[in-house]
Amino acid sequence: MEPNPDHGEGTYVGLGRLRGFRGVVTGADSGIGRAATIALAREGASLVLSYLPVEQPDAEAVRDLLVSEGHSITLFPGDLADEQYCTDLIDRAVEVLGGLDTLVMVAGHMASNDDILKLETAAIDRTLKTNVYSLFWLTKAAIPYMDPGSSIVTTGSTQGVYPSPNKLDYAVSKGAVGVFTAALAQHVAPKGIRVNSVAPGSVWSPMQPASDDVETVSAFGGDTPYGRPGQPAELAAAYVHFVSPESSFTSGATITIAGATPTV
Repeated sequence: MEPNPDHGEGTYVGLGRLRGFRGVVTGADSGIGRAATIALAREGASLVLSYLPVEQPDAEAVRDLLVSEGHSITLFPGDLADEQYCTDLIDRAVEVLGGLDTLVMVAGHMASNDDILKLETAAIDRTLKTNVYSLFWLTKAAIPYMDPGSSIVTTGSTQGVYPSPNKLDYAVSKGAVGVFTAALAQHVAPKGIRVNSVAPGSVWSPMQPASDDVETVSAFGGDTPYGRPGQPAELAAAYVHFVSPESSFTSGATITIAGATPTV
């Protein structure tokens, strides 16, 4: 991408808030997932990273950066649209880390389509399996290993509240993420597990050039009050907050990070 997104490589300074934490981050190779990974690791968490196999070089780059700083990072590529992979991911994390108390789900799939008459069932399936089904599969696999004080963090979007007409299936999926978060938070509260969500607005990440034309991407974020898209690094602290014990009475909540764009 040009310019390259800022994931916090040169700016995020950890304070040791997550020493001893053991977690999984999805979509960890790039964008918001990469920024969350860097922040969580620098706060002391040991992590297993999920990403599509085609993104292996990017995943290795973030792993090598963090390992060189003394952090524990394990790679486990696969497709979140596959239920078996989701189960295997959690099992692998528990095997490597010796337990699990953190599940941060950032990965998503987005494609633009200007005409619902041309929106194929296969495309809808891809979006919903990646963005919604995987939440169920990963959570079902993770909860049996989670003790009180554990945390699950989802990633929604302002699209779930103010949808763009050319992102119909994506917007529906992100609306579902918000409902899932609110319902699951109540469902697992008796277990002492917290569930919260980060809802980005326009953020400069590979998801944009992968889903829109050059003209649209060149103007991306220009309609925000700040006149620019957010950088992935500007969302990282929200994930740290939701994972850390400082948010011990926060569950079912959403932090919207949208550069002063009205969301109510």
